Amino acid sequence: MIVVTGAAGFIGSCLVKKLNDEGHWNLILVDDFSDDNKKGNLLHKYYIAKVWREDFLYWLERMHDNIDVIFHLGARTDTTEKDTAIFDELNLNYSKNIWSLCTKYKIPLIYASSAATYGLGELGYNDNHDIVNKLKPLNPYGQSKK
Repeated sequence: MIVVTGAAGFIGSCLVKKLNDEGHWNLILVDDFSDDNKKGNLLHKYYIAKVWREDFLYWLERMHDNIDVIFHLGARTDTTEKDTAIFDELNLNYSKNIWSLCTKYKIPLIYASSAATYGLGELGYNDNHDIVNKLKPLNPYGQSKK
């Protein structure tokens, strides 16, 4: 099975479609599925189950033997949000928990960061680890993804 977190969002749902187009229908979609505005994103997409975000870590503990890969696209993406606690919970700690379980069970993890980590781009837009501590994201969202 392939897991896609953030599956109800625009980018996550586009990945689900791409995976479907490549013949993958054994998908587990993870998200907060309560937003009616996102329901259309999953129309005509094929998957075997939806798992609510708050249930996913427990689900993963039970189902890890059946997982081939996790695409972790889920995040709080509101760049105007100033409450860093929500970013700590959803972007930082939730992601670290997924990473820990993937490491524990040897599940490949593909993680989506954000260009917001680069701030104004004064140090460029490359993945050189020597500059990470010098990057200055412009908002709490960018900081959480850094």
